[in-house]
Amino acid sequence: MATRKPPAAPATPGRLGPEDRDSDWERLGSETFDLVIIGGGVVGVGAALDAATRGLRVALVEARDLASGTSSRSSKLFHGGLRYLEQLEFGLVREALRERELMLTRIAPHLVKPVSFLYPLTHRVWERPYTAAGLLLYDTMGGARSVPGQKHLTRAGALRMVPALKPDALIGGIRYYDAQADDARHTMMVGRTAAHYGAVVRTSTQVVAILKEADRVSGVRVRDVEDGRETDVHAHAVINATGVWTDELQRLSGSRGRFRVRASKGVHIVVPRDRIVSESGMILRTEKSVLFVIPWRNHWIVGTTDTDWNLDLAHPAATKNDIDYILDHVNTVLATPLTHNDIEGVYAGLRPLLAGESESTSKLSREHAVARVAPGLVAIAGGKYTTYRVMGADAVDAASVDLPGRIQPSITDKVPLVGADGYHALVNQVDQLATRYGLHPYRVRHLLDRYGSLVHEVLESADPELLKPVPSAPDYLQVEIVYAASHEGALHLEDALTRRTRISIEYPHRGVDCAEAVAGLMARVHGWDQERITREVEVYTARVDAERASQTEPDDQAADAVRAAAPEARPQLTEPVG
Repeated sequence: MATRKPPAAPATPGRLGPEDRDSDWERLGSETFDLVIIGGGVVGVGAALDAATRGLRVALVEARDLASGTSSRSSKLFHGGLRYLEQLEFGLVREALRERELMLTRIAPHLVKPVSFLYPLTHRVWERPYTAAGLLLYDTMGGARSVPGQKHLTRAGALRMVPALKPDALIGGIRYYDAQADDARHTMMVGRTAAHYGAVVRTSTQVVAILKEADRVSGVRVRDVEDGRETDVHAHAVINATGVWTDELQRLSGSRGRFRVRASKGVHIVVPRDRIVSESGMILRTEKSVLFVIPWRNHWIVGTTDTDWNLDLAHPAATKNDIDYILDHVNTVLATPLTHNDIEGVYAGLRPLLAGESESTSKLSREHAVARVAPGLVAIAGGKYTTYRVMGADAVDAASVDLPGRIQPSITDKVPLVGADGYHALVNQVDQLATRYGLHPYRVRHLLDRYGSLVHEVLESADPELLKPVPSAPDYLQVEIVYAASHEGALHLEDALTRRTRISIEYPHRGVDCAEAVAGLMARVHGWDQERITREVEVYTARVDAERASQTEPDDQAADAVRAAAPEARPQLTEPVG
């Protein structure tokens, strides 16, 4: 077995750049790790950060990109789970509210922001006191910490707050607050923070085999899906944090799982901000669950659906029926209905729910489960995005029985993400920063809410040309694309357009109109020639075309067949995926 040696410190702590990929590959093959974590979603990177800050030697491998699955396709809320109060899951709500508070105040204030919601009341006499009692409990459990508590509104007051509502759609309303974040950006920042504390965090690195010594798991064999190289990674324990792929990885290990994971598809649509005139988001009851109308910069995100999905786990497809469901339900309360022509973007994600007795996925518990499924192998699944930090800590605790020596307790409730330190002071210096870099103050605020105190690192190396907007996507600067490739691990055009930025859902062209320009910017970092640039653009365009086409199909099978025809950006990726 390879000898233990101290990890090499990256040139820029927390950077995920091309040079770091090379050095991390060497580390994977030469070191013995305490933990190898499979899966670069928010739970995986959360576990990596948890382990690294406990002083453990950690490697995280992800077959595609950080947050390429569920963790980039959520409702983008850090919410306390108000609707779980009705299911009497008080512990889950209390835990989620504590995590929301930590994100807002200490861990990620640059990424996680308060957001208000109006709950329209539709029944006289009983609904207001019933809902108010639930919100009072919510506020008492922490829902009113760092954000305003509930506010009761008459019908007139609610309509002043949300003029887009039909007057006869409500008899009054209650406003409450939660929090939101760009989920993909947050996940990537957690991964960078783990790397900052010494973890190997490597994408495009697929687990192709589970290594064993006698009856215990001793590591994984991985393939670099960019060039086909393979190496063995030795570790005292392995954590399977692959979300909806949990069962597939379990089969790869040859061990019998302790729980099963059911994939539930959630679809969201994105519409322009001016299509719904409102000062607040909304939460609407449906016959199955709830529908959110969430402010998102110059847009609204409306969703979600909640249906079983048993097809391609990597690329869940939204159907015309999914989109119609969302439009039909939101239009019951809007004075000016939304149409298909209003939609700028659509995305579909899969919730990894613990399989239970209920046939309705919306009623399955959002609790998570951790199990030591074999000596040296731990699996974690279920849960919700908001509680990723707790899930990561629980997974590391479960793996500790296979680690030599006694490990330290989790401290991630005290560890800010990269970019958090100094953020509040920089917010007060927006005008000075704008003058210093020759940018409009609104641009600086945009950058601060994406990079925090890393904003200097982003801007100081940029030539003036890179401080111009991305062609056909003016919300973003060209330097953000270059930085995504040089520091944030973006290896392909789709990584930059769908996760490091949200161009793929924020513009009607879904990134196609700026694909050539963005690929050219990434080529500066990755050294792509014109042939590679052309391939990246073609693969991305084929993806968008397939997604658009799938969204006109009536059912999952037809939509999946259309979406699955698009090529993979990562050429040597195979199933099962880690």
